[in-house]
Amino acid sequence: MTHAREVTCRPLWKRSLWFFVGLGVAGTALAGVCLAYRGRLVDVWLGIGLLPALGGVAALHQATARTDADARGVHWRTWWRRRSVPWQDVADLRVRLRHSNNSRVQNTRRVVLVLRDGHKRPLPLPRSWSSEDPDFDATLDALRALHRRYGAPESSHLPVVSYRTAGAGRAGALSVCALLLAGAGAAAWFVPGAASDQQAWKSARPCAAGTPAAERRACLTTLPAVIARTEDNGAKRGGRLYFTGGRPLERIAVTQEAAQEFRPGDRVELTVWRGEVRQVAGERFVWREHFSGPGEPAVVAAVLALAAGYPGALVVLRLRARRLPDDDVLPSALPFVGALVGTALWLLPLCYLHPTSLLGSPGAITWAAAGSTATLGLLAWAWRATRIRTPEGTDAAQTADGPDGEGQEVFVAARFLEDTDYNPHGFGTHIVLGDGPPAVTPHPGPGRFAAKRIPVERLTVKEVRRARGSDGDTVPRSWHIAELDDAGRPVRLAADPADLTRVLREFGAR
Repeated sequence: MTHAREVTCRPLWKRSLWFFVGLGVAGTALAGVCLAYRGRLVDVWLGIGLLPALGGVAALHQATARTDADARGVHWRTWWRRRSVPWQDVADLRVRLRHSNNSRVQNTRRVVLVLRDGHKRPLPLPRSWSSEDPDFDATLDALRALHRRYGAPESSHLPVVSYRTAGAGRAGALSVCALLLAGAGAAAWFVPGAASDQQAWKSARPCAAGTPAAERRACLTTLPAVIARTEDNGAKRGGRLYFTGGRPLERIAVTQEAAQEFRPGDRVELTVWRGEVRQVAGERFVWREHFSGPGEPAVVAAVLALAAGYPGALVVLRLRARRLPDDDVLPSALPFVGALVGTALWLLPLCYLHPTSLLGSPGAITWAAAGSTATLGLLAWAWRATRIRTPEGTDAAQTADGPDGEGQEVFVAARFLEDTDYNPHGFGTHIVLGDGPPAVTPHPGPGRFAAKRIPVERLTVKEVRRARGSDGDTVPRSWHIAELDDAGRPVRLAADPADLTRVLREFGAR
């Protein structure tokens, strides 16, 4: 029996953290001195001082963090706050798992208190930056032991919440969706202006001799010039044309092709519209500035709106799973991504070709109607593909009539999540059924090469459930988990729901 004991968690590398706090203080002092003066060099030192100042604030938060737990409850503090919660108010403990893009840091784990009023309080410590951290696991076990002794846990199960589970939260996805939709609205706001500018450019005529200077912005003005030299900066940066005597202007940015075609000494004619050079015409080559029409911002708006559909789909999935436990793994949102991609195939060309005249052309109306119908069909398919599938009962799996595939071998994708004598080091990826006893294999067949027999006489099915966050990221979202008893040892078997039912039926028939 595990005895409850007091728990104290302090930050590691405390001296290093206080060293960075000192750097932050020095950076703050440097930034304060720089604010008292003005100048170009002072602005540089101001930026240098702000960087360690910001790092010092983060280091101070980590250096002053502490968590204590005793018979009265859990107490934690940082440099700016102290909190205390009695065990009677704690409904459950859970682990929050955050994944990192750093190859050296697999994930970050921290403990979260779930209060009886539904609020969640993350503890500053303990924290772990590895999936296998004995100190973190020991501290977590001690906290759970204290909770069992002095509180009333609602469950003996330890939930692990990650980005794949129902309890991951919706605020982040909603914020991203709102930002993308705001960007789509801003891009759509430019469509009428771009259409007006394009129409004005196409209808512009050369300025008459007596046109006043105030009205010359609306007509085309031509000016002679001589190219002094050209500058080729590559395909991405384009090029530049320099003019003799800096007249009518010193230089102009052009494409790489134009910088290569024009030669020093070429006499060209510049076309000016609305105060900018829109065209450079020579004897051998004519360069025209790219003029964005209404189709381009319309396409940008459509792309941003479609991109907002992915975080929106995540919100929808979590709303559909609001009655599930927080650590249940949700279905993948990839079917909705497929629906969005299918929508993009017809929507983007339509927005580019008919950005402002969607209802003015019968062909465009037919195009939009057909595409909308296809999108509705794809969304219906995605909705069905992401439905929450409830596991079948264990009794039906164990009492079904006989095994499938008698006389022939069938390889089923399934994995035991624990290392056992028939699954050493987790080598198995499939289970072979049919002709012979069930066995674990590291391949999808054919043949029983390297197969290890499963001792089905030792296995008892206890529960079939959905995948949880504690089962790991290697388990596909759509798979279910069978919790088995292997002669007193708990073992988990993961497989697709239909395949899992088939495997358990085979186990019960042996």
